[in-house]
Amino acid sequence: QVQLVESGGGLVQAGGRLRLSCVSTGRTFSNYAMGWFRQAPGKEREFVASISWIGTKTFYADSVKGRFTISRDNAKDTVYLEMNNLKPEDTALYYCAADQTPGTLRVLPTNVYWGQGTQVTVSS
Repeated sequence: QVQLVESGGGLVQAGGRLRLSCVSTGRTFSNYAMGWFRQAPGKEREFVASISWIGTKTFYADSVKGRFTISRDNAKDTVYLEMNNLKPEDTALYYCAADQTPGTLRVLPTNVYWGQGTQVTVSS
């Protein structure tokens, strides 16, 4: 059974930085694309970033491009989201997502396992 455990969220001032981590257990981590989504209060869950199974391809939402960086350490079964120059509109519950299909380039929200989420709050 795949389990995803996120950490690293918190309260930060605008312009600050955070690094989210997500540890995956239950299968061979390196075979699967990973991603991050977020959901703000009253809004739908939205895509943030994704990284291919081998780590050579990354994808970002336009709203975070140039500020966020997704990476993975297959030796630690962990995916990261480095968030810089945070804005109040980045406030959300951030979810780690793991593709259910091996060997893909990016995750799709209809075909992933979800973590429980970690809260990120950015004050102005």
